[in-house]
Amino acid sequence: MPRAYVLINCDLGSEKNVISSLKSTENVIEVHGTLGLYDIVSKIESDSEEKIQKTITNVIRKIPKIQSTVTLTRSEGKELFQASEKLIGSMLGKNNVQAYVVIHGDKGEEYNILKNLSHIQEVKEADVVFGYYDVICKIETSDYKLMENIITKGIRKLPHVRTTMTLNVIIEQET
Repeated sequence: MPRAYVLINCDLGSEKNVISSLKSTENVIEVHGTLGLYDIVSKIESDSEEKIQKTITNVIRKIPKIQSTVTLTRSEGKELFQASEKLIGSMLGKNNVQAYVVIHGDKGEEYNILKNLSHIQEVKEADVVFGYYDVICKIETSDYKLMENIITKGIRKLPHVRTTMTLNVIIEQET
C-alpha cells in the first residue's frame, strides 16, 4: 500500500492545533509531535500515490500555522515489518517512549539497512523512502536509557549507516 511520511514545522505553540487538524485528515493514519529538527511527523497511507499527493498538497500544506513540510515517499519493496510479536509490547502499553529515526545510508544499501533494522526488537516499523533521507524507522521502548542505547549502540553502528537524526515523540501533544 502506498505510504508517505510528512515531517512538519509549524508556528511556535501551534503544535497541538496542527496535530488535531492532521488527525481528522483523511488518509493520515498516525501523527506525533516531536523534539528535534521537525515539530511533527505524520504517516499517510492510501490506495494510490495520487491520493497521497492530493492529501499532502491540497490539505496538509494548507493547514494554518504550518510553515514547511518535507515529504518522504515510501519505496515499494519487501515488507520486513509486518504486524507481529513486535507490536505486542506497544499494545500492552509497555512501550511509552517512542521516536522516529531518519537515516542517511551508503548509496544502494537502503534495503540492507532495512533488513538489519528488522533484527532490532525495538524497531517496530521501517521503510526505505525517497526524499531527503533514505530510511525512516519507528522505535518504541520502555524508557529513555534503552532508547539511547538502541540508537547509539544499535542503529548508528549498523553497516552502511552514515548519519541519523532522532525525532523523539512528545506524548503530551497528542491529547
